[in-house]
Amino acid sequence: MNASATLTSRERVNRMFARKDHDRMPRHEGCWLETLDRWMEEGLPADNHDDAFAVVQKHLGGDLQMVNWYWPHSFPGREEVIEEDEDTRVTKGPSGTIERFWKNKSGTPEHLGWECDEREIWESTYKPAMLEQPVQIDIETVRKQVEKAERHKRWTYLAGVGPFEVIRKILGDELFMMNLIDEPDWIEDMARISMDNFIRNYQVVLDAGIQADGLWIFDDMAFRTATFCSPAMYRELLWPQHQRLAEFAHANGMKFIYHTDGDVRQVVPDYIEAGFDCLQPLEAKASMDVRELVPRYGEELAFFGNIDVTKLITNDLDIIEEEIASKLTVARESKGYIYHSDHSVPPQVSWETYQAVIRFLDKYGTYG
Repeated sequence: MNASATLTSRERVNRMFARKDHDRMPRHEGCWLETLDRWMEEGLPADNHDDAFAVVQKHLGGDLQMVNWYWPHSFPGREEVIEEDEDTRVTKGPSGTIERFWKNKSGTPEHLGWECDEREIWESTYKPAMLEQPVQIDIETVRKQVEKAERHKRWTYLAGVGPFEVIRKILGDELFMMNLIDEPDWIEDMARISMDNFIRNYQVVLDAGIQADGLWIFDDMAFRTATFCSPAMYRELLWPQHQRLAEFAHANGMKFIYHTDGDVRQVVPDYIEAGFDCLQPLEAKASMDVRELVPRYGEELAFFGNIDVTKLITNDLDIIEEEIASKLTVARESKGYIYHSDHSVPPQVSWETYQAVIRFLDKYGTYG
């Protein structure tokens, strides 16, 4: 951690959002489990993934801490094993998705089918189940996590998925995209009902007197070159729920962070109008670039991430230093930036390289 740091994590992140002077850029990171395995083999002092991630955060000087994760499912807790072999397991999960998972390594599951493949099934089964289920969040567990984070004076956030992720999981990408055109009122209904569920669960947490600093929504809505649907279609069918989530966060004293992969440059003005406070992770390979975004939107929107993992995996320190220096030099001008890779750090990155990344952050990410 940077020896010149003088603020607590919570103070630092709050001042970043307020565009007030702070000692250094806030920091956060995600890593693959295989990355942590490699780093432990290369000298990271830890015995398991949980310990390893905590050690990485300590070295990094991580400022943010999640205190709860929530996904609105129609059948929470369901995992029906359909078939299994030595390497994989096929299951039907809480959203009705039938997927094949690797047992012993990370990776995107193979999507084999979706139980909710027509509107009648949504209306008769999935929608009532999502509407009628009791609150799923364990209030006391959240309270203990907040208290733990507060002892370390970290900036806390509640997290979960937004309408894009919920609908994609229930319908699959193809049926979702088709029904944006064929049955837009169905898509609107799914988005609204799932966010009713989401807000109802987190409102109970807040009503119990538990306070977090932020609400961080994970909701991939784009691929490498564009959003999954047109900006106009997004604005009409799904943007209202994003605005609703931002308003819910603000009404409860929280900042609103939005995560989406892909190229979302065309809809950044919509994000700002909806009340988003911060955009993450800014995939470099999808043409997202803080050197362009900060000068244009930096007074209205904070940016979080964008350090290109394709540069990190070279393990070439000259290439990596140039990536960090060029982006942080521009990002620091707005005082509204949080360090993160442009996704999660993959296992091609050595522990020696990542320690150099931290040194570069100390060099280029310190104010004053």
